[in-house]
Amino acid sequence: MTLDGTNTWVLSEPGGEAVAVVDPGPLDEQHLRAVVALVEERGARVTRTLLTHAHADHAEGAGRFAELTRTRVQAIGDGHDDLHEGSVLHVGELEVAVLATPGHTSDSVSFVLPADNTVLTGDTVLGRGTTVVAHPDGVLADYLASLRRLRSLTGSGAVTRILPGHGPTVDAADEAVAYYLQHRADRLDQVRAALADGDATADEVVERVYADVPREVWPAARLSVLAQLAYLRD
Repeated sequence: MTLDGTNTWVLSEPGGEAVAVVDPGPLDEQHLRAVVALVEERGARVTRTLLTHAHADHAEGAGRFAELTRTRVQAIGDGHDDLHEGSVLHVGELEVAVLATPGHTSDSVSFVLPADNTVLTGDTVLGRGTTVVAHPDGVLADYLASLRRLRSLTGSGAVTRILPGHGPTVDAADEAVAYYLQHRADRLDQVRAALADGDATADEVVERVYADVPREVWPAARLSVLAQLAYLRD
């Protein structure tokens, strides 16, 4: 489910003393301390702890990491209201723009680095494969709108690189987001066809539409199917 694991991103301007850490990850003391040590070795300090969303593989260790760095966790939702759409965070001289990208979850947010034409997408766009619309918190209409927002940035050239929550860096950002949009359209067509052929439940749709996907990820696929069915009903 997490591909190679969760990516923890360390952001700063070149040579800067202030650092933002995005998605500290699970509650793994060794990992959290290793991130702190990495920052300190650079002669810098963590000034912001940021979350792309509240799933445990990204956020479980955030509270402990904030304790270690004497920062506070900044996120959207789940008791957090520290991040706001359109706001710009400053990490030293580095600007980090907040872009709400709900759909995978209701609290999903991306971070745009205008100076580097880069966006951190959490689980909205992965380094390889596709992501889950985590019904009922995740909503397909919101997810498609978020992908279109990202496409407006990648299509204009404002963003050329994606730093995802899982998997490798994506250098062909516009191509990746275009693929995600087409993939969702194709899946919706497959779900429509399954319903037309008489499938009546989410499990039946999963068995037909996701037959080529390993069964161990079928529970996640079922969440996406439930989101697709809700989208078609609406």
